[in-house]
Amino acid sequence: MKKRTFNKEEKLRIIKEASENGISQTLEKYGIYPASYYSWKKKLEEMGEEGFHHGMTPQHLKRIRELEKENSSLKQLLAEKELENKLKGELLKKKYALEKKKK
Repeated sequence: MKKRTFNKEEKLRIIKEASENGISQTLEKYGIYPASYYSWKKKLEEMGEEGFHHGMTPQHLKRIRELEKENSSLKQLLAEKELENKLKGELLKKKYALEKKKK
């Protein structure tokens, strides 16, 4: 029997249908093992829809969120430094322009 893969939307639909129509009936309809269903349900409860990405674990998700926070703070620091350098450059231009006028 060929292995069937389900995308995120299908998994969500199956979980919803199982809660409405009964687990055993729904799993039989789609040919899914109970272990797979409960694994999907656990991932949904623990990590939300992001948990359905291949190989995603709570630890991976936590690390990704940490890296995203670090990335945004680094971007903010870089923007502040660029603004500071731009302002310094403008001040230097004004200073040299004033010195040339005095001479």
